[in-house]
Amino acid sequence: MQNCFPRDEPLSQVHKKLPLLLTLLPRGASYSSVCLSPVVASQSFNAAISCKLIRHVSTMDGECVSLLPRVCEVLAASGSSLPDDTSLEKLMDWFTALTKTGGSLLESCPCLLKFISTTVDKTSSDPDILSFCLKLTGLIAATEDDFTALQESSVLDLVFNLQRWQEAELWEDPCIRIGWIQGLRTMLQHPKALSFFVQAGFIVPLLQLQTDSSLFVASAANQMLAHILLFYQPVSPVGCSGKENHRGYGDVVTAISAYLKESLLLKEKAQLHQSLQTLRLLALLLAQTRPPLQDELLQTVAVSLEELVSAEYSQLTLPLMDVVLAAHSRCGADERVSRLLSLMLNIRKPSDLIQAAAAFLRSGHYDPVHTAQYVRVLLLPLHIITGYTLLGPNVTEEHQLSTVELLKNKSSCISTICVCVTNTPQIALVAPDCLPCPPVSVVAAVVSLLRLCSGDSSSSSAGNGNVFRNVIGSGKVQKCALEALTALSGCPGVKVKLDEVFALLIQYLDNPDSDPTVVHKSYQALVKWVGVCTDLSSITNALRQDFTQVVKKRACDMRWEVRDSTVEFLGHLAGVRPHRTSAEDGASDALLGGRSCTTPLLKEALQDPESYVRASAICALAQTLTRSWQQGAAVTPEQSEIVTRLLEILSQDTEGFARRAVVRYFIAWLSSHSSHPPPSSPPPSLLTQSVRSVLSQGSADLDWEVKVHTLELAELLLDEALSGLRGHAKGSDTRPEQTHPYAVISDRTHALHAHGGARAEESRLLGALNRLVEQGVISALLSGLVDCDRPVGLKACRLLSALRETVCPSSAGGLDATAAMATVAGVSCELPRRGWALEIRKMLEMKNAAKESPGSLDAVEAEDRRETGEEDVRVSVCEVLRSLDLEERLDILGQSSDHVHNSPLSLLQDILTASAAHTRPDTQDEVIVDCY
Repeated sequence: MQNCFPRDEPLSQVHKKLPLLLTLLPRGASYSSVCLSPVVASQSFNAAISCKLIRHVSTMDGECVSLLPRVCEVLAASGSSLPDDTSLEKLMDWFTALTKTGGSLLESCPCLLKFISTTVDKTSSDPDILSFCLKLTGLIAATEDDFTALQESSVLDLVFNLQRWQEAELWEDPCIRIGWIQGLRTMLQHPKALSFFVQAGFIVPLLQLQTDSSLFVASAANQMLAHILLFYQPVSPVGCSGKENHRGYGDVVTAISAYLKESLLLKEKAQLHQSLQTLRLLALLLAQTRPPLQDELLQTVAVSLEELVSAEYSQLTLPLMDVVLAAHSRCGADERVSRLLSLMLNIRKPSDLIQAAAAFLRSGHYDPVHTAQYVRVLLLPLHIITGYTLLGPNVTEEHQLSTVELLKNKSSCISTICVCVTNTPQIALVAPDCLPCPPVSVVAAVVSLLRLCSGDSSSSSAGNGNVFRNVIGSGKVQKCALEALTALSGCPGVKVKLDEVFALLIQYLDNPDSDPTVVHKSYQALVKWVGVCTDLSSITNALRQDFTQVVKKRACDMRWEVRDSTVEFLGHLAGVRPHRTSAEDGASDALLGGRSCTTPLLKEALQDPESYVRASAICALAQTLTRSWQQGAAVTPEQSEIVTRLLEILSQDTEGFARRAVVRYFIAWLSSHSSHPPPSSPPPSLLTQSVRSVLSQGSADLDWEVKVHTLELAELLLDEALSGLRGHAKGSDTRPEQTHPYAVISDRTHALHAHGGARAEESRLLGALNRLVEQGVISALLSGLVDCDRPVGLKACRLLSALRETVCPSSAGGLDATAAMATVAGVSCELPRRGWALEIRKMLEMKNAAKESPGSLDAVEAEDRRETGEEDVRVSVCEVLRSLDLEERLDILGQSSDHVHNSPLSLLQDILTASAAHTRPDTQDEVIVDCY
């Protein structure tokens, strides 16, 4: 091997030799092992070659390189033997990842060139394999060196020859067209590729594919056209440097511009699909292009767009508005864009005009000229249906009459009103000079609309009777209006409507015909409006009594969704603090009389047959009692009764939702006491006793989320016990939150580090560790460490690592630190002869056997083996923490659960295994495919 790489050999030759060399290596050897071995290092590679080679080949395993030629043979022979439909996509993902390291696919995998030319040459090959070859060729050709190599070997001409695919009657297959488009798009990353594209005349067929019968092909063609214009567009308007000098780019721009202009002109209605696709492409381009290309495109299509707007095709209204808004966002002051916005306001069909106005408002790109006009368009239907004067006297009669006709149709009325009312919160936020009425009038109109939906027309006598009957009982309008009312609560000047809003929401809650979702949204609106109020004294006693009766009735509703929304509301209301109420009183006290009303309802909900309701009731109880916990109030018999019931739920409830909520209840209780501790006040004895039971039951639960919450409770106890000790940082689990508990994470250990202190601190440390053992924290952590659920084991491992570095740090030095370790060495915990403890004991025995050094733990284990079946074993906490190899376990837990199978090597092996099974149909063994 020492003579494999001569000193002056080119890097390209080195790359070509490596795959052959790696076939001679032991199983599992990799490129990096070759590059870094002493044998290869002795060959005097110069530094530049070594760095470049190691950087590239470290990503490719030797076994993958050795298997790839055989995999290519299988793919070239037949694609029918693939293990599953996604194998080619996964293979392409791997090749794409390799190119991102900056290396060359042809140099790393020379077999790919033969595979592509052989497969494409046989037009009888499977279309999926051919499409894969098209995409792979484009990926390889994305680098200039590999592009040149493919061009010199005539592979590019062979693969992307459109006429050849058409003559072979393969072009009709959408997957071939998709592969052709995506291959070209991937390749177009450098000037040589653009020259090839232009010289081959591919722009014309690509423009034709933009209206392909396959939506996937048409979309891919759109993206491809946009990529060409955007990737190669000039960097600066000067046009003297950068990408603007690419040969052929001007021809591409000219061809695409001419196509856009022509395809926007509708000669017959059958061309709507073509115009729709063109508008999508144009919106994409105008939103991302820069001058001068942006100005050129806008100048080319402006007249065609005006003609298309004037034609008033309803199917094109929103796509047209997308184009206009894309241009408006980039060059709002342009006269052509302003003219297009004005033309959109002249659309005669009210439904199209309202959709355009809503799109304009959603864009957020306002201007004083058009915003006021679009706002009036959206307020007109509400003006008509409610009778509220939202627009003043200046309403165009023709426009109003056409809108009334639209609203007379029930389905059109409901959809139009939903669009308008959904945009009212956005309307209320625009500049006052753009509003035809104050925001409070908009709120009044939404309230009136909700009354109409419930059948009450007394407040809207001025509304159009032929119209408002269409919204009576419409759940869709009710939901939209309630969402809008919730959002409008923050608008200036609307608090004067509190009484009216409050009475309306009580009416909705009291209505037995209200849909569960409507009830839920009514509660949400109520909490929001109460939360922004400065004073609840304006609420009359009659309204309070009505509200209390309604809540009690809804807490016993036949529909579990309504009961669930009610108990959720009680919890949210307990957390609302209006600005001018006293420190002791919250919204719940002001409206419902406080816990004397809410607690009995929530206690009753703990017995609910639906698990969601039980879980919501537990969360609501925690929110209701939080203030008394923070104030350090004495535990009442009622709270003791609640705790007893919660512990029963934790041990007996068959649903995980309720059990999770129980553990979160105690987390909230302990957190409230820790964050607001009264002077010299220890935690309530009920809390201390309950936590021990929660840790014991929660760590043995079958639900992994219950166990994770239990470990969160243990973490709080750790922080409380170790608080104030030198080197302790509160919150050991400081790792950024993952998107999912089973997501792959890095292998860093987030551990707390503390050095031993003086004798007083030794005493505190000893007391803290003893307390953690007595509370069951240590047992819960050890139980979690060997749990079968990865998130549980991961969190337990982090917490144990943190505890170890706090009470017995590996870097401890000096007499004080040694004395501190000796002090805590006597603290022991119990390992029972069942369950998780057996696994822990096995790990400790294996560790001590490997050390072959007797110690206190060995003596204990030896005695344990002699007394099998008798008492449980006690071991030193410090000894256990040092013997568990937490770093190694954290590395393992930090990997994804399928890290072994989720690899390119596994994929290649699957393909070969499936091929072998396919060639031997008499084989009875099932082919098991790894999860990739």
